[in-house]
Amino acid sequence: MNNHDKKYMQMALAEARKAYQQAEVPIGAVVVCNDRVVGSGFNRREQTQDPTSHAEIIALKEAAKEEASWRLEECQLYVTLEPCPMCAGAVLQSRIKRIVFAARDPKAGAVKSLYQLLDDDRFNHQVEVVEGVMKDEAAQLLKKFFRELRSRKDG
Repeated sequence: MNNHDKKYMQMALAEARKAYQQAEVPIGAVVVCNDRVVGSGFNRREQTQDPTSHAEIIALKEAAKEEASWRLEECQLYVTLEPCPMCAGAVLQSRIKRIVFAARDPKAGAVKSLYQLLDDDRFNHQVEVVEGVMKDEAAQLLKKFFRELRSRKDG
């Protein structure tokens, strides 16, 4: 982990906290191109009732708009939870160079846990993957959210 990775993961965690404050699953993402944040997002599925409103999708769309290109070949994605198959597919489609994620997702992770889509050489693009940057902080936020959600349902 380098200082840049920690700096941008802190920004992704700030996005995740925004989701938490809005009763959304606390996952956040930022896209960085040439040491400049060009996209950010947090989960908004409940707000939008849109199954594609994941943090990564929102951040990638914002980055593509900012860069005026769907090709984000010089960009990196920082996300607090390992991407699901949909988001990993979007990462491949956007040609992101590198992804840094905090915590693994044993139920839906498509980068390391269940599937390894980003380094599958059957695709025409592979992505450098770094995992575990600030994983404890990201995991604690998720655990707190789901613990509170369960207690609201039980109470």
